[in-house]
Amino acid sequence: MGCFECCIKCLGGIPYASLIATILLYAGVALFCGCGHEALSGTVNILQTYFEMGRSAGDTIDVFTMIDIFKYVIYGVAAAFFVYGILLMVEGFFTTGAIKDLYGDFKITTCGRCVSAWFIMLTYVFMLAWLGVTAFTSLPVYMYFNMWTICRNTTLMEGTNLCLDLRQFGIVTVGEEKKICTMSENFLRMCESTELNMTFHLFIVALAGAGAAVIAMVHYLMVLSANWAYVKDACRMQKYEDIKSKEEQELHDIHSTRSKERLNAYT
Repeated sequence: MGCFECCIKCLGGIPYASLIATILLYAGVALFCGCGHEALSGTVNILQTYFEMGRSAGDTIDVFTMIDIFKYVIYGVAAAFFVYGILLMVEGFFTTGAIKDLYGDFKITTCGRCVSAWFIMLTYVFMLAWLGVTAFTSLPVYMYFNMWTICRNTTLMEGTNLCLDLRQFGIVTVGEEKKICTMSENFLRMCESTELNMTFHLFIVALAGAGAAVIAMVHYLMVLSANWAYVKDACRMQKYEDIKSKEEQELHDIHSTRSKERLNAYT
């Protein structure tokens, strides 16, 4: 086999559907984790600079502690789905024709069927988890959209006094009043700064990344379901071939036995 034929065979063994889903998954996770991390850092700066909030002393869980927890969750999500994408690519290669020709039908049907079924269940769970992440990421987008809208209305309508209370979004407790109004200096500085606009758009990109991860999970479900159906049919075909070869061997043995009996009778 020449070099060109080898390249064509290798290209034919690439699971393109799994490859597209993996690229989409990595892109979505990268956008969500990178932009989400930076947006959370921008949120901390906005709360400390313009809302004059500080970290609570002791072991009290405040908004800054929750933001730190979310950052660690982002680190774990990035590492976990990097490994999971590699595993799904390996599963895609495992069920391609190139691997089937290399290892034979039996290993594909016995191992591939269990692996595909396991990944289908796991990917379905991850898809539901990413749906929840997408819904949760839309909350800061809504909050920053309100802040951005108030800043725009302030510039359009002079003399109006609009206030933004963090108790509306559950960031602080009901007994703790943390709000800024359009007539205050902090509010004007916040609207004029680039932090609010940048953080708002970072959360939007993070939301888009979470949505891309959901689409990647749906794509993976379609690919894994097709692979599972493939290995299931291959298993049935393997059983059919085994029964057929066994019957042919029995017919061959019967024919050989009769031929020997006829030869012995003739002699």
